[in-house]
Parts: sequence; structure tokens; C-alpha cells
Amino acid sequence: MNAIASRYIPALSFHWLTPLYDPLLRWGMREQHFKRSLIARAAIRPDQDVLDLGCGTGTLALMLKTAAPGANVTGVDGDPGVLSIARRKAARVNLPIRWDQGMAYDLPYADNSFDVVVSSLVIHHLPTHEKLCAFRETFRVLRPGGLFSSADFGRPFSTLTRVQAAIMRNFEEADDNFRGRLTKMLGDAGFKSVSEVDPLNTVFGPIWFYSGTKSRGG
Repeated sequence: MNAIASRYIPALSFHWLTPLYDPLLRWGMREQHFKRSLIARAAIRPDQDVLDLGCGTGTLALMLKTAAPGANVTGVDGDPGVLSIARRKAARVNLPIRWDQGMAYDLPYADNSFDVVVSSLVIHHLPTHEKLCAFRETFRVLRPGGLFSSADFGRPFSTLTRVQAAIMRNFEEADDNFRGRLTKMLGDAGFKSVSEVDPLNTVFGPIWFYSGTKSRGG
């Protein structure tokens, strides 16, 4: 595991904005649409162990458990505040999900712990070196043959998305995303069959679907 001192960026960049996170995603990010697509791409089977990396307030983890009730779903996030919200949301609908505190670049799990790792709008929060470490950590905790599937900001593909990217790359750590660097980073972390497909536009910029597999040889 990695020991990295870092400035932690919470949801919406500031802790006092956390209560606005869910409404903002529903309004501006086509949340239900892209998260349903992300879940479909993950093709989760019963009894698989699934990690929601950077689970935030738990929306994706809840959707994963609803879509695949037989899967064992874990959510991990570095922010105890959003984890408290996630736990309350899961309790209200009586869905058994494990919630852990941990950083994407230093995951609190043994090697080969999960069959599938998913993430949604997480990677753009991380500086370049932490993106690389997060991908390596994801690779480490995946079992051979496992899948990483992610939805996050990516390369602009139209005049509008180029304008959005020019604005948004000044916020948080999204420049690597908008410059199209994530696929190379995934490959450098050891992933095979890396893909970047099916962009869609949102109020805040273009989102792409990324995936990569861990070869059965490890």
C-alpha cells in the first residue's frame, strides 16, 4: 500500500457543500442515466465481490446492490461525512452494504479482494501521481480476470465540450482527464483491454466510460 500525504478534496471541493452533492448530481450530471449505464457495463454476477471506489454518499453502491442483490457490495471513501450519509441511505432501504473509510491511492484491502471495481466521478479529484497510485491500487485489489469500470470526465468531443473543458480544467485536478491521459495511466498500472467509449455531455463537461481488465495471470 502507498503512504502519500495529500490535500483531500471532498465532494464539491468543500465540506460545507456536501449536503448539495446529491441534488447537484441529479440536476447537472444526468446521474441516473450514466450510473445505470456504468452498472450495465460492469455486468455484475451473483456472489461477486464489488467495490465502489470513492463511493461518496452511496448512490452508486445502492444502485449496484439493487441491480445485483446477490453480489457483495462494499463502498469506500476518504470522507467520514459522506460515509455517514451513505450508511443512513442504505439503512432507510434496508440494503446490506459494507462501508469503509480509505483513500483511493491507499486502499485498506488485501491483494485480490474484488471481482469488480467501479468508480463514478472520482478520478478527476486526484492529482496526477495519486491517479496513478489509485489505478495501481485498484489493479492490486482486483482478482485475476477482474474488471475496473469507471465513468469520469474525459476528452472534449465538440465545440461546447471544448469550452466546458477549458473552464473545468482549472478546478480540482481534472486536467489529466480532459487531455485524454487516463487510458495510458490505466495501461501503465497494468490493465489490459483498456477502453474509453461512448462520451456523453453534462452541464459540467464530457463524461466517458473507461474500463480495463486484470489478466488471469495476475
